[in-house]
Amino acid sequence: MAKPLKHVFVCTQSRPPGHPRGSCGANCSMAVFQEFQQQFEKRGLWGRYAITGSGCIGPCGTGPSVLVYPEGVMYGGVGQGDVAAIIEEHLLGDKPVERLKVPAEVWG
Repeated sequence: MAKPLKHVFVCTQSRPPGHPRGSCGANCSMAVFQEFQQQFEKRGLWGRYAITGSGCIGPCGTGPSVLVYPEGVMYGGVGQGDVAAIIEEHLLGDKPVERLKVPAEVWG
């Protein structure tokens, strides 16, 4: 496998209802992950880019969370409708989607 140009991690962590931290899974993150997979297939991005469903990547309150490396850009509140923008603007265009970026203090 060749090193991908960018690697997208989508938090699919689920916690029980009422858990104090919440979870991306409770906010439909699996649908976001599946949308990335479908878009990768449709656009022929496999091999050049990678997508991985992950456990918790931090900011549960701003989920679904998506993290893109090597830049280390964290997106929050990502919905299925945001996937195309992340692919077009960030993966293919090398420009992070500012409206979806989590506040800098999340990395705190």
